[in-house]
Amino acid sequence: MCGIVGYVGTQQAGPVLLEGLEKLEYRGYDSAGIAVRNGSEDAEVVKTIGRLQNLVERTDGGKAVAGTCGIGHTRWATHGAPSKTNAHPHVSGNCTGSGSGRVESLVVGVHNGIIENYQELKAKLERHGYAFYSQTDTEVLIKLVDYYYRKYKVGPIDALAKTIVRVRGSYALAVMFKDIPDKIFVARKDSPMIIGKNDHETFLASDVPAILNHTRQVYYIGNLEMAELSAGKAVFYNLDGDVIEKEVTNIEWDAEAAEKGGYEHFMIKEIHEQPKVSEDTLHKYVFGEGKNVKIDLSEVGLTEEKMKAYSQIYIAACGSAWHVGMEAQYVIEELVGIPVRVELASEFRYRKSGILPNSLVIIISQSGETADSLAALRMAKEKGTETLAIVNVVGSSIAREADYCMYTLAGPEISVATTKAYTCQLICSFLLAVAFAKARGRIDEEQYRYYIGELLSLPGKIEATLSDKERIQWFAAKYANARDIFFIGRGIDYAICLEGSLKMKEISYIHSEAYAAGELKHGTISLIEDGTLVIGALTQSDLYEKTISNMMECKSRGAYLMGLTSYGKYDVEDNVNFAVYVPRVDEHFIGVPAIVPLQLLGYYLSVSNGLDVDKPRNLAKSVTVE
Repeated sequence: MCGIVGYVGTQQAGPVLLEGLEKLEYRGYDSAGIAVRNGSEDAEVVKTIGRLQNLVERTDGGKAVAGTCGIGHTRWATHGAPSKTNAHPHVSGNCTGSGSGRVESLVVGVHNGIIENYQELKAKLERHGYAFYSQTDTEVLIKLVDYYYRKYKVGPIDALAKTIVRVRGSYALAVMFKDIPDKIFVARKDSPMIIGKNDHETFLASDVPAILNHTRQVYYIGNLEMAELSAGKAVFYNLDGDVIEKEVTNIEWDAEAAEKGGYEHFMIKEIHEQPKVSEDTLHKYVFGEGKNVKIDLSEVGLTEEKMKAYSQIYIAACGSAWHVGMEAQYVIEELVGIPVRVELASEFRYRKSGILPNSLVIIISQSGETADSLAALRMAKEKGTETLAIVNVVGSSIAREADYCMYTLAGPEISVATTKAYTCQLICSFLLAVAFAKARGRIDEEQYRYYIGELLSLPGKIEATLSDKERIQWFAAKYANARDIFFIGRGIDYAICLEGSLKMKEISYIHSEAYAAGELKHGTISLIEDGTLVIGALTQSDLYEKTISNMMECKSRGAYLMGLTSYGKYDVEDNVNFAVYVPRVDEHFIGVPAIVPLQLLGYYLSVSNGLDVDKPRNLAKSVTVE
């Protein structure tokens, strides 16, 4: 949610800022703005609502705004409706905030996150003569910085420190001071922020793609830390104002990995990248061949002794990552024989009951910055429970704070609707299940090698599934006018349906729901009418006939049926109107190829309706607010 960029160096800042914001469009936004300093002159602020292209046109690609030091922002509305007045950057002066041009103001800033006590702070500032032009919590934050800077006559770092100890909530904050040209000052708590630099330039951003065209050398600023950025230099401070050392991280993937590469949308590109990223993730943890093949979690930090000691596993996640947890629950409980409880992180973090002793809490997050998941992680750690993170972003908050970290190798995922990161998370959870089962003596050597072999076959089976995409495209065109779609399945198939339904609704805007197949008749079947599309997942042999029966109940009420099953189960065509098949694999792991047709279906339905696939309305890629 929201995107922040900043630049100080030798180039004109405007074009660099707009280029960075364009790379962050996937995060979701409703307005955009930049502020640029030209030496000691007042900052020039330009803000627009709607797509970033409006800001590009307003500033001639940034070239109309002079200066080599600036900050930029794409806003996803939280406090106040989308408008120029509420758009960032915000200023400490008592102006309208809606116009563009030179703004006489001591402090200009941008902010991601939520300031929970902004009304209390606003009342304090009003008592000291400050007036407010917007409805945002960010304006309050910028004026609070101004207040401490003026009142105590301290430097910018001390003013930031005094500000953030008064603030409750989350923030990635970047400010410029009128009397300190060519420098940007930043502070962070919970919301993502990275700092990059080369010999003559320094950059800040919410995410790596924004700066990859300029540098691969980045710093990860920690919670309640601050930094002073000047051309080619970044100095970091703790809350006491003491200088702290930071290690630079080299980003291994390049800018081309975040480009479309000839595909019409990032989403379809990322769907097609799944065989490669699945293979990369598997080979990060699987070594050897034949009788010597094994899963090695030494990089994660989990030992066999640790895996033997746990008596309960909790999985906390949000959105698609929660669906990964739901599927992992079935697999882990069956293979490992250990109870697994899967909870939405937004609920888990507020649980009043305790976590059982000898438990492991697994946090799953693509970005590693998801606010509720990060809070769930911290809650578990406060209770003394060990934590394991499955994340895609190296050095992210969840990755740094968890006791153990298992990285997926999905690479940059730009489309808001996750595909390849979801698949890599599934593969990591399956690897964990097999490793736990072996460590705890639940499977023998032969079974261990068999399961690893089945996992290693997954990239090829995803590839085979993708080869049938034209049939999905045809079916999507046929059902482009659908109003309601129901996904039903049992066990692992139910978990597959949850993700398929989410893909459908988030990018095609078609109402869809996923149900455990046996529950549909307990009320919801009343919604089935002539032409309602019901998609049944039928990959689990022991549940196949039961789910078919539930589908027949829908068909008798006028539903049009689509069945998703594995090669060989061709008798499904006796019951459904349209069948999709995926290659056979051990049924514990079939969720990996089985999700691909549902990803494609959501994509092609969205395209058929002329929608913006990569930037669905009201959604953001990285959800950094509660």
